[in-house]
Amino acid sequence: MRLEQLLFSHAERTPERIAVVAGDRKISYRELARSVRAIANGLKRSVRPGDRVAIHLPNGIEFVQLFYATLAAGASVVPINTRLASPEIEHILADAKPALLLDAVKQFQSGKAEAAEPQSNEECVILYTSGTTGKPKGAINTHANVIVQNVYQHAIAWGIGSGDVFLATTPLAHRAGIARLANALGLGGTLVAMAKFDAAAALEAIARERVSVAGLPPTVLRMMLPELRREPKRCAALRTVIVSAEAFPMSLLHAMNEVLPDVEFHAVYGMSEAAVSTASQAEMLERPGTAGRPFPGIEVALDEDELLVRGEFAVMKGYLGEPEVPRGGWFRTGDLARRDGDGYLYVVDRKKDMVVSGGYKVYSKELEQVLMQHPGIEDAAVVGVPDATYGEAVVAVIQPRAGQKLLAEDVVEHCRARLAGYKKPRRVVFVDALPKNSVGKVVKRELRIRIEAAPCPRPDR
Repeated sequence: MRLEQLLFSHAERTPERIAVVAGDRKISYRELARSVRAIANGLKRSVRPGDRVAIHLPNGIEFVQLFYATLAAGASVVPINTRLASPEIEHILADAKPALLLDAVKQFQSGKAEAAEPQSNEECVILYTSGTTGKPKGAINTHANVIVQNVYQHAIAWGIGSGDVFLATTPLAHRAGIARLANALGLGGTLVAMAKFDAAAALEAIARERVSVAGLPPTVLRMMLPELRREPKRCAALRTVIVSAEAFPMSLLHAMNEVLPDVEFHAVYGMSEAAVSTASQAEMLERPGTAGRPFPGIEVALDEDELLVRGEFAVMKGYLGEPEVPRGGWFRTGDLARRDGDGYLYVVDRKKDMVVSGGYKVYSKELEQVLMQHPGIEDAAVVGVPDATYGEAVVAVIQPRAGQKLLAEDVVEHCRARLAGYKKPRRVVFVDALPKNSVGKVVKRELRIRIEAAPCPRPDR
């Protein structure tokens, strides 16, 4: 089974049902399937089965059309987040070597909307996730990966189905956005895709479209909480909230439960490379801090406290340009965890040097490498500290070169030009020297203690 085949099947069974809503625009399953086939036939003039196609578009109907048309043409999708900076996009394009970079639909709408032969290319979507070396790597997810994880497993765990209206607040090019896209169109429901998140606009969309399932990371929930407290009745149709991308704090769960007592919250733990576990609201309340138990068909193990995952279609095919992960082999998550006697997981730390800010992963090494390109910086270290809105804030600790006078704004602008906005530091701290151990490694634990004890002003975003 392939992802676009599910779409075409739903178009035959429920042709008039609305498939995608984007602002004031809507498209039915019949119209979506017809446009996907037409675009796919147009793409075949430039794309061969097995090719990769990069899509650089904001959330909207066009993104969905090109995503499914690429698959129907036998190619795999390389979604590029529009928040990425030019150097990051250039790296992805150089690494993935796509046959096409798509940022519009029009040039491929001349194809005929006729059914095409089923494709055999198993690769579906390549999600780029930064590695600890600082170079983003493409995680190859097959059609089976996407369908098993986001249709089969999610439907069983959360009781979602064809009658649901799904809200996506994150970019569809992001792992969480892909999950909502696959949830909705894989199950035959309706996807409501926000072009850009705004708390008031999200609440309006939930009320207007009678959203029943929403993907809302903790940062988004924090931003929506004041609006929800003012108008909780606008969420009358909402019954399920999927909380992903970062840990779900208990204080926030209690606050949301007070405002929306009839809504069931589910936390999900996973990554671009693998699906892992989920926890229901009752489980989180009974076992504070748990990441839940593994999804059906997924095994986990601990090796010196590092969490390992395996299972049929639970783990990606492999990283682009690297050996494939053996089918049924163990994948190292890079997270340190523990497991209680009932099989519930608790992620206690990161083996990887990474900050999760606003649901986005920021690898310290990547940002440190960019900082060291600044001619006025002698040394730099990046750490994460607790933040009331974003969960964690990215802090750059800078040792300027002798005789150099740097401003926090200069450092932020240097990063802004080279990295996505969410990766630049929210705080900049200047020190005479970075604390290091006997082998010359920066002691980041000490840096975090210093920063939390004496917080500094944040540079403008």
